[in-house]
Formats: sequence, structure tokens, C-alpha cells
Amino acid sequence: MSSKDNLNRREFIGTAATIAASFSIVPSHVIAGLGKVPPSDQITVANIGCGTQGLREMGGLLLNPNIRVVAVCDSNKYTEDYIDWSPYGIRDDIRKVLGDDSWWENAKGIPGGRDVGQAFVEKYYAKNSPGGTYKGCSSYEDFRELFAKEKGIDVVKIMTPDHTHASIALAAMNNGINVVTHKPISNRLLEGRKVIEKANTSGAITHLLAWSDRPEYRQMKAWMDGGLIGELKEIHNWSYRPVWQQWTKRPTDTPPIPSGFNWDLWLGPVPDMNYHPHYTNNVFRGWYEFGGGSVADMGHYSLFPLFETLGITKSPIAAKAFGTTTREEIDHVYHWVDNNVAFPASCMIKWKFPEQENLPGFDLFWYDGGMKPFAPEELEIDGKDTPEEGLMLVGTKGKILGGFRGENPVLLPESKMNARPESEKINSREVDRDTDMWVEAVKTKKQTPGSFTRAQTITDTINLGAIALRAGKRIEFDASIPKITNDESANQYLTREYRKGWEI
Repeated sequence: MSSKDNLNRREFIGTAATIAASFSIVPSHVIAGLGKVPPSDQITVANIGCGTQGLREMGGLLLNPNIRVVAVCDSNKYTEDYIDWSPYGIRDDIRKVLGDDSWWENAKGIPGGRDVGQAFVEKYYAKNSPGGTYKGCSSYEDFRELFAKEKGIDVVKIMTPDHTHASIALAAMNNGINVVTHKPISNRLLEGRKVIEKANTSGAITHLLAWSDRPEYRQMKAWMDGGLIGELKEIHNWSYRPVWQQWTKRPTDTPPIPSGFNWDLWLGPVPDMNYHPHYTNNVFRGWYEFGGGSVADMGHYSLFPLFETLGITKSPIAAKAFGTTTREEIDHVYHWVDNNVAFPASCMIKWKFPEQENLPGFDLFWYDGGMKPFAPEELEIDGKDTPEEGLMLVGTKGKILGGFRGENPVLLPESKMNARPESEKINSREVDRDTDMWVEAVKTKKQTPGSFTRAQTITDTINLGAIALRAGKRIEFDASIPKITNDESANQYLTREYRKGWEI
């Protein structure tokens, strides 16, 4: 390693500042007064994962003056075969950030990989550099090499597929680095427990990006505390996801691994299997090995802040799930497809929660893939149906209905809502939500409401849903052990078989 590599970034900043002082000395308060945050006050971020979501959110990092992106990492170098919700959405967002309408103009598809991430970062910072160039963003294929060489990182932002979140988060905290991650913390319950335990003991600032401040939930709680729906009996939450393709069995063909893509590294803790594009890009989340299904993809957004607001801190004691069934035709005969490799195209999950500190025991219901609860009588009498996506709290005396994340909540029947003061009616489109609270948390060394240390209940819940789907029966869970107590075979789904060298 060169002497330059041995300099950490804070040392480098200090050295550069000393050299610059021989020409002119500009106090940091003057820089701040000009609207610029001095480098010594910025937090340094390494972004791991430069696929569609990683690139989509990178602009927010670059535009935040309190952040300096110093490294990117991805097991893919560069390809133009990524899958997204629109052909030009990410490209156009990047063009706005860079002020360059020619970005990706010659790309034949949707580009991604660490080369794109590095180019994006350096082109953005070059805009404001005196010489119009910038080469201060390192690029890595392997996150372990990144942690070994980059010694001045304040935060790692994890934007990889679900199955590698735990491995990267643990490695970061073991290196004294704060962690921000996309949902989920892990797609295995015991992995999640170990990450959360490490967050509790390491002192690292951690943040699960699915967290958001939701005044809608505080209003719901106020109605509950006021006795307007009686005692809570049920929570219903539903999403139209998945919107990605689902498969019911593993592919049998073996296409070549794309050039520049480290498939072995992408697999991470998962045992060896042949490469296939059906596993990668945004379709990974449909596979039990790699993803967490729609409930992990979306349920964290709606349920994590709800659990926090209502004081739901004790994990479920039981879960049961149903998924769509599949048959295939072979030689003019239809056969049942025994699917234990991927989440179903649609499902319903029911969790039973114990009594909480301020809530009675209740049931939580999840629906996806077009499934949703039937309209309650309070809607039917007005000729209305449940929305395409929604959240509904059912009590002994009434109900509360909102959008998927509780948007624009109303009491049912709506005549009850009409009698409430205007101050209780929330227009969710006008709510200003702080999506970068983790930046200030790192600076002040104070955990956010979305800290890993507060996420055990949601992590247990989401992963128990997947276990219930795979077990095909009602499972009973003892969170204190933790263990499935009524089906020994289902305990295999609490963890995974690890590839050598990736054990957690």
C-alpha cells in the first residue's frame, strides 16, 4: 500500500489545509457564512451498492452540504442491463443533480455499477472545485477491502440486496463505523438479532432508512387515547406489491457471468449456486435466499414507525400465512408446484401480538399482490371500498383508515370524522419529513428514532412472516430464546446455511 493509501481522509484534509494556508487563510466560520460547510465539519460516507436504488439516492447524499461521499463499492463494475420502474427516471434525476443533460446519452439500457457511482460522485464535486476536476472518491469491488483501506469513514450506507445487509453492517461496526441501511436489517431473524445486539454494544450510530416521522400516527394514537375506537383488536396493512417478476422454482439454464461482475462476492453468505440474471437487479427480493418479499420491501415503511408510535415493543408470539398456489402443465397434465424457493405472487400473513405496556393483545394482518381486507360496514354504507393500499386500525368501538403509511387518516364512519375539529385533519402531502436525520445523529452522537437499537420488534415480525410462509402452518414463537416452539423443523428458517468464510 502506498503512503497515500496510509493517510486517512481526516489526516489528508488536515495536510491539504496546511498547504493551502501558505497561500491564504480562510476561517471556517467565513466558509460557513458563504453557505459552505468546511470539510472538517462534513461527515464522510462510503456508499456500498451502486444499483438502481443506490444511484437513485446518491444525489441526495451529494446535495447535502454536511456530507462528503469518499468511496463507493459494488460487486458489479459496469453494465447497462439494470431493471427499474422507468427507462429514464434515474438518468433524469442524475442529470438534474449534475446540471448535465448529456449524462448517459449513449447508454443502450439502464446503467449501474461502481464505475457509474464513482463517475457520478466525482463529476458532481468537480463542478465546485477550482480546477473543474475531482478525483477524491475511491472505488472498491469488495466492502472488506474498503474497510481495510479507508480509515476516515464516518458512515457506511448499505444499498445492497437484503441477504448481505447483516454481513456489511457487522463488518462496519467492527471497524468502528456508523451504519445506515436500507430495509431490512437482515432477511434472517437470528442475523437481525446479532446486528441489533452489536448496535447496542458497539456505540455505533445506526439508522434504518425505512423510518420516517409520521404525525398521522400521532393523530391516530391521540384518537385511540381518547377512546374513540375503544380497545385495539386488529391492525390491517396492505400493498399492491410485488411489481417485480416472481418465480416458483429455480432456473435451470446457466448463462455466463457478465464481465466485471463478481458473482461469488454478490452471493456473500449464501451457499454456492449458478449465476442467473433472475436472481439479481431488483428481482432479487422475490427469492427467500436473497430478499424478504413485499412485506420486507414495504412493511418496514408502514409498520416500523407505527410500532414506535403505539409502543409496540414485544414481538409476535405466533404467525400464520397463506400464499397463492401454482400449477404447471407437463405432458398435458397439471402438476402442483412445490415452491419453497420464492415468495408467492400474493399472500396474507397474520401475526398474534401479546399484551404491550399500553395495549391489549392484538392481531396484525398483512396483504399483498392485490389482496386486501373487504370494506368494513362503515365504508359499505357509503358505497365505498378499501383503497388499493392502506392501513386500518380496528377497535372495539370504531376504526381508523388511512393510506398505506397512514396518510390522511380518518375515523370511520366518516360522519364521526366530520364532527372532529379541523386541526385533527392531516393533509399528508403537506407534511415535511426529515429523511436525513441520521446526519445530525452522527454529528451529535445521539441515536435516531430509526436506530437499529429500536428495531428488534419490526425485524422479528417481518422475518417471522417469511418463516410462516415457508413452514406452511401456524408457528408459535418464543422471543426470549428465540425459537419456534411448536415445529422444530421451522427453526431452520431463523437462520441460513452459510458459505465458508461468511458465517455470522
